[in-house]
Amino acid sequence: MKFVIAPDSFKGSLTAKEAADAVYEGLIRIFPKAKYEIIPMADGGEGTVQSLVDATRGNFKTVTVLNPLEKETKARYGLLGNRKTAVIEMAAASGIQFVNNETKNPLTTTTFGTGQMILDAMHQGAREIIIGIGGSATTDGGQGMAEALGAQFLDAHNHPIKRGGGGLSELDHIDISKVDPLVNQTKIRIASDVVNPLIGSKGSAKVFGPQKGATAPMIEILDKNLKHYADVIQHDLGKKLADFPGAGAAGGLGAGLLAFTNSQMEKGVEIVVEMTRLKERSKGADYIITGEGAIDSQTQYGKTPMGTARAVKEVAPNAKVIALAGNVGDGIEQLYQLGIDSIFCILPGVVSLDQAIKNAKKNLTQTSENIGRLINK
Repeated sequence: MKFVIAPDSFKGSLTAKEAADAVYEGLIRIFPKAKYEIIPMADGGEGTVQSLVDATRGNFKTVTVLNPLEKETKARYGLLGNRKTAVIEMAAASGIQFVNNETKNPLTTTTFGTGQMILDAMHQGAREIIIGIGGSATTDGGQGMAEALGAQFLDAHNHPIKRGGGGLSELDHIDISKVDPLVNQTKIRIASDVVNPLIGSKGSAKVFGPQKGATAPMIEILDKNLKHYADVIQHDLGKKLADFPGAGAAGGLGAGLLAFTNSQMEKGVEIVVEMTRLKERSKGADYIITGEGAIDSQTQYGKTPMGTARAVKEVAPNAKVIALAGNVGDGIEQLYQLGIDSIFCILPGVVSLDQAIKNAKKNLTQTSENIGRLINK
């Protein structure tokens, strides 16, 4: 018997590795002689750094950077086991958690700290960087990030413009002559499932601006400024990004990365599948155990359980995929047509959120043991 244990984190309670270990603890009580592959997973969002570092036996690096409000903060990224790949979550430096109702203002918040993390990883020897770009507090089109890498954003008088989405209105031209040479030598893989363009009705400012504190007048300013920014990029760098799918991710950081680095957009879970060698390690598997905090109809759109199921079915088509969750929502019947064979809620009856979080490991282990007993009948 071979089991592949490949869950995402259970947000607020267990990392992906802790969840995988809890499942293993339950199954080994019933199948002590089975083969096990323990593979912490993620989908490019929160927890991706932890999962990939755990899965590849890498380590963490902490750096001092500027947060979205340009105050110094500590941010952590991962160096994977091969020592040539870094994994960064932009939210670690430029996330929404750094602002509150009084301080959030996408006209002034900046991605400069994200650029500092990228630059540090390059100088640590990383020539491939995976960057998850969810949860931002910014709508600056990645201007701050690019400035940290050495790009200069200048007004008509050759003076630097202000950081933040509001300052983009003053942009006259871009000088990339002082960008760090390592930028062109480094491949950046943008982990994002967002397909929004930079501007327009489905663009960064109009769709994501409100959650970052943008009022209706601010949204119009930001959208106009991002259009101007895209026009200058097209004129000075020859890259047309205004309508590029995914350019609007993370307040336009997608566009900034595409404009100023050697980068490409990819689905987060597919990157993680590759980096963890999930397919290779799943060959010959009888059962795949995956899961995350919540499973519902949205799981089919790039979430870890679905991405895991699709990947392993390619190499182990007869393996049964079992998904575990703290909360099972509506629409799960669709998932049974797409590669997941069975879904179990790990909670014993109706419990509070605090209880669910506190007892997550115990409940995950107990449910896994119960599944093992069912399989062993």
